[in-house]
Amino acid sequence: MAKAKTQIAPPIGVAVSDNQSPVTDQQPINHQFIEVIGARAHNLKNVDVRIPRNQLVVITGVSGSGKSTLAFDTIYAEGQRRFMETLSSYARQFIGEMERPDVDQITGLSPVISIEQKTTGRNPRSTVGTVTEVYDFLRLLFARAGEAYSYATGKKMVKYTEEQIVQNITERYTGRKIALLAPVVRSRKGHYRELFEQIRKQGYTRVRVDGELLEITPAMQLDRYKIHDIEIVVDRLKVGDDRNERLAESLSMSLRLGDGLVQVLDLELNDEAGTINDEHQSAISAYSKNLMCAETGLSYDEPSPNSFSFNSPYGMCPHCKGLGEIHEVDMARVIPDKTKSINEVAIVPLGEVRENMLFKQLRALAKIHNFSFSTPVKDLPETVLNAILHGGDEIKVDMTWGSEEWSYDMAFDGLVNVLKRQYADATSEKARQWAEDFIAIVPCPDCAGTRLKKESLWFKIAEFNIAELAGMDLAELHTALENVDEQLSERQRAIAKDVLKEIRFRLKFLLQVGLDYLALNRPARSLSGGEGQRIRLATQIGSQLTGITYILDEPSIGLHQRDNHRLIEALKNLRDIGNTVLVVEHDRDIMLESDYLIDLGPGAGKHGGQIVDIGKPADFLKNPTATSDYLAGRSKLDIPKVRRTSKDQWLELEGCIGHNLKNVTLRIPLGTFVCVTGVSGSGKSSLINETLYPILQSHFHNSLKR
Repeated sequence: MAKAKTQIAPPIGVAVSDNQSPVTDQQPINHQFIEVIGARAHNLKNVDVRIPRNQLVVITGVSGSGKSTLAFDTIYAEGQRRFMETLSSYARQFIGEMERPDVDQITGLSPVISIEQKTTGRNPRSTVGTVTEVYDFLRLLFARAGEAYSYATGKKMVKYTEEQIVQNITERYTGRKIALLAPVVRSRKGHYRELFEQIRKQGYTRVRVDGELLEITPAMQLDRYKIHDIEIVVDRLKVGDDRNERLAESLSMSLRLGDGLVQVLDLELNDEAGTINDEHQSAISAYSKNLMCAETGLSYDEPSPNSFSFNSPYGMCPHCKGLGEIHEVDMARVIPDKTKSINEVAIVPLGEVRENMLFKQLRALAKIHNFSFSTPVKDLPETVLNAILHGGDEIKVDMTWGSEEWSYDMAFDGLVNVLKRQYADATSEKARQWAEDFIAIVPCPDCAGTRLKKESLWFKIAEFNIAELAGMDLAELHTALENVDEQLSERQRAIAKDVLKEIRFRLKFLLQVGLDYLALNRPARSLSGGEGQRIRLATQIGSQLTGITYILDEPSIGLHQRDNHRLIEALKNLRDIGNTVLVVEHDRDIMLESDYLIDLGPGAGKHGGQIVDIGKPADFLKNPTATSDYLAGRSKLDIPKVRRTSKDQWLELEGCIGHNLKNVTLRIPLGTFVCVTGVSGSGKSSLINETLYPILQSHFHNSLKR
């Protein structure tokens, strides 16, 4: 029995002879079209279709009609399979074979890239900045052109070459007696007997200890319980033109001994003991080959791109390990009612009073601090409550085993430490669940959620550190970087020129697809499917590839109608540089702005899988189909005349300040269908997904998220 074929009208301007089927008969391959012959995947009913290349083509139809099957499971799958066949048999054995889609033939197919509507992953370390690679370029910018400031004084740090140090010493101290000092101990306790002996064996006879010049004597040592500063006196000389060679050699040795740091002591402004008088505090100057604070001597390592990466041990905050948040004991859960006593289960993790190890320790603690289990928690002294929660006391616990009794001394860890240890290390799921009920996820107190170590936050470009730039929305960031050249030095501009060009280039495409409201530090797992897809679309536009077939899955999802024109322009940009763009879409604006429309249907599932109509939008609107009727306004959804009303039950949120919310108060009627809308980035998801949902999760399911 012959197979039935769906007959399709040829594209406008394509002539077909009377005895020739548009795409089924044998004919030379026309490279102006992608021709699909006999597609039968899923619910497709032997579909034949000719898609013009280098055009913006929208595949539409009712839900379940076979749009994604045609675009992804047929055209994209075949493109991927052909790519796999180009690989060597050795490479294919690791990747596996791809099954051929259920289609007779596809011709005119160029390399295919799919930009699907899928989540960007659940990795907590992925952000918008890392996904788009903009943050990678920012790291490079700060490593090469950033200026370091001291976190101790806030002043700009200095860095010298050996030649610059020699020149500076010569200019400042010409004709004066100086001593070159190599710092070896800075603000540390110890007697340093071995250090002094080692210095003496190297041929040095003098050191400066806590500001006083001393000769090294055998068995010399300091008070081990005091903090000391020790510098080796490498050389003493009078600065002059005839001493420059000696000065350079001594300076080089001082820098080597002092690990890149040297101090110059003006001996003419010191008393006989070498101590600096109060009126001559400028008698000592510090120079460093590394970045150094001239006032405090604080120094930073030479910056590299990894110094600004929260995924690298060189840049991440050591407390939260670059996550920006930590698991902390929630005291509101541990002690929800301070008017109760321990006997009344005021401290919830303890439960009711009973004979177990924890309560034995608490009884021992009660003897030390003289408190009772019947005293309300609010009446307990702060020291007692702190001892219960955080421990630190040595206690004597009485134990009984059969007829034997004994006691032993132990340190009480405190309830908070017990909860943290059980949550992190417990092998029993029950024990971990017990601890988890009292743990909350909170911003890291050390880095305030920036994920970076303290030193990395004190490198600046035009008064901004990298965390401040990453926290701006993309529109604000683009504006800041457009004007940053005026605030850079000539050296910085020369270094940053190419990096800034690449950052601006990528930001431009992100703005084009309507993502101006996102920030680089936004976690990738918080993005919607549409936002993730538009990020990948911007990346592809930025790559400037040509001759590609791009397939997108409803990229307008989550985008406000006001911003639709940006997405449309981005899709046209992708087309105009020489690509074929296939979009599975329901959005009216994108459909009408397309070059070609393919409508699948007429129904869903087994009632669909056929080409209902095909052609340019102007011709498409003239034909009476379910899709064209709604596009042309011949059909419309009726607004309900009667609305359900609330039964005077409301859910109220007060003082919402997450992300960009400005102290929002919201009353939501219960028992009704409520829609929360607004332009993209206005705070809808922040209000519902990041505020209301965690509150409900915490209330009903003891969720950790706050």
